[in-house]
Amino acid sequence: MLAILKKEINSFFASPVGYLVISLFLVVTGLFLWVFEGEFNIPSTGFADLAPFFQLAPWIFIFLIPAITMRSFSDEQKTGTLELLLTKPISTLQLVLGKYFGALLLLIITLLPTLIYVVAIYQLGNPVGNLDVGVTIGSYLGLVLLAASFCSMGIYASTLSDNQIVAFILAVMFCFIFYFGIEGIASYLPGNFRTWITNFGMQTHYDSISRGVIDTRDCIYFISIIAFFIYLTKNKLQKTR
Repeated sequence: MLAILKKEINSFFASPVGYLVISLFLVVTGLFLWVFEGEFNIPSTGFADLAPFFQLAPWIFIFLIPAITMRSFSDEQKTGTLELLLTKPISTLQLVLGKYFGALLLLIITLLPTLIYVVAIYQLGNPVGNLDVGVTIGSYLGLVLLAASFCSMGIYASTLSDNQIVAFILAVMFCFIFYFGIEGIASYLPGNFRTWITNFGMQTHYDSISRGVIDTRDCIYFISIIAFFIYLTKNKLQKTR
């Protein structure tokens, strides 16, 4: 598994992909948070608060993560190297986890430079340091769990087609449905049934963790989503053996 993980990370940074992902995420978030006028612009709100960043990041991840994962297995299928990988002395699960953690590690590396936003908000507070550390930590944890869930969906989508564009579109669809779609459908339903359906969507659990309340139910939800799509990916590849 570690060999696959190293291969994935090396492939990201041996080409412009890794640098482009990090740069694109930082440029887009930076422009929306500090330059462009709108609901995400921090100076315009008058509050030294990182909430706009954690509201904006899921939107970017819905498109950025599928772009990272779309080549994971679709490229291997197209070039014919998937069969070669499956004959190596590693289990299918190890292969899937190696690809998965490679993409996830790139995303964590992408998030690390955003800590400069935390420093900026810390300095902009009145008084200096007027920052809710608990909420910030919870929000970052929620963002990592959300990214991990999107990664599992993207990895699975990449097994469904040998065309990277198709894999990208499928992954975007999965991410959108689980983050926005379920809650959107629930809004048309009555009372208690609406609440029950909403709990199946990611946004509710992400918002809960982002408030600084780290509930085990929210963590278990994200871990279950990750395990489910990893399981689907493993089963799909086993049929290829």
